[in-house]
Formats: sequence, C-alpha cells, structure tokens
Amino acid sequence: MKTVLHPADSRGHANHGWLDSHHTFSFAGYHNPDRMHFGMLRVLNDDTVAGGRGFGAHAHDNMEIISIPLEGTLEHQDDAGNHGLIRPGDVQVMSAGSGIRHSEKNHSATQEVRFLQIWLFPDQRNVTPRYDQQHFAAAGRHNQFQQVISPSADDAGVWIHQQAWFHLADFEAGHAADYQLKKPGNGLYVFVLEGTATVAGQPLQRRDGLGLWETDSVTIQADSATRLLLMEIPMQ
Repeated sequence: MKTVLHPADSRGHANHGWLDSHHTFSFAGYHNPDRMHFGMLRVLNDDTVAGGRGFGAHAHDNMEIISIPLEGTLEHQDDAGNHGLIRPGDVQVMSAGSGIRHSEKNHSATQEVRFLQIWLFPDQRNVTPRYDQQHFAAAGRHNQFQQVISPSADDAGVWIHQQAWFHLADFEAGHAADYQLKKPGNGLYVFVLEGTATVAGQPLQRRDGLGLWETDSVTIQADSATRLLLMEIPMQ
C-alpha cells in the first residue's frame, strides 16, 4: 500500500470576502506542482459563500463536477434549463461534457453556505452535458458506508462518467470498518469532514485528506464521532 497525506493546514487558501475557499489540489491562484491531482481526482475545494453571493455564470467542459452541501442551501442554474436547490444530504452531479455554462449561489441572503466542490476527469470526452442530484437520508450512513456516486445508473447513487464510487459515513467513536475497493487499480481518497479517525494506521484530524493506492482494502476507525467522505477513483 502507498499513501499520501494532505493535512488540513497544508491546503491552499483564498479568502475573497464573499468566498472563503480551501484547495486540497492546485486551483486558481494556488499552484503546487506536488498537488495537481490524485489519480482522476482533480479538484477538492472546501468552500464557504457569504449570504446573497455566489459564482456567476461560467463555462466548463470535459469534467465531472460534484457538489456536496454541508451547511445551508446552494442554488444551481445552467444553460440547459436546469434550476434547483441543493441542501445538506443532497449530492449534485454535473457532467460538463462538450460544454455547459452554469451559476452557483447562496440561496440565503443572510446565512453562509458551506459545500464541497469536487472535479474528476471523465472517462469519456465530449459527452452530452447532463445534470442530476439525489437526496440521501442520514440513517443510511450511520456506522456504514453510504454510496452516493457510482459509474452506472443501475447502481446506487448518482452516476458519473468515470469508474468511481463515492461513499459518505457517519461513525460513532470506536466504530471500525474495512472499505473494499470495487475495481482493481483504483485508489481511495479519504477526507475527514468532522471528527478524528485512523485510516490504515494514519491518524487524521478534521479536514485532513489521505490518499491510498496499491491495496484492495482499507481499515478505517473512528477515534471520535466522525463524518467521512470516501472517494474511490482510477489512478490513471
């Protein structure tokens, strides 16, 4: 097994007043040649947007873009006619494909919205752009891995154009479980949303990230009440 540790305080950081963003990988004004991506995982941004503010209409192509709200309500609109609200418990996917313009803003005029913005390189280029989201009940991730992203519309979770599986988990202190990778050659990136955990023997704090590869299974133990995001992705 090989690993790479990304402590929370080693991330890139940009505070624009209306937007406070932490970048696990190189993004915008943050460039670190050692932090370009982890396999097909290109962007992991931990964003806080002030009330009444947001990202105006902008273009993307050939990227799988995943939004996971943590607090507050995010409002999405795109030039394919999609318009909706994304709340905690929801997971949204936008396959940019051949090209799409969209905007994201805080639906509240006064309260902050906190969300993860995640980009993956797709396994197909120039697909027809698409948008989808699902809600996942908290009970489904209590002391277990709740699948929220998959490569197939016939599997659990929102599907994307990549051989990737995402899981959320809420573990009680002391709970341990083994995550079995679904595809040979894939790696696993574990991001601690809240609490503390030990992953493959590595202690992790809130917002730490750990990438693991060349393994079939990873042991995860919660050292306190812990919320985790697991991203299994191809390494090449």
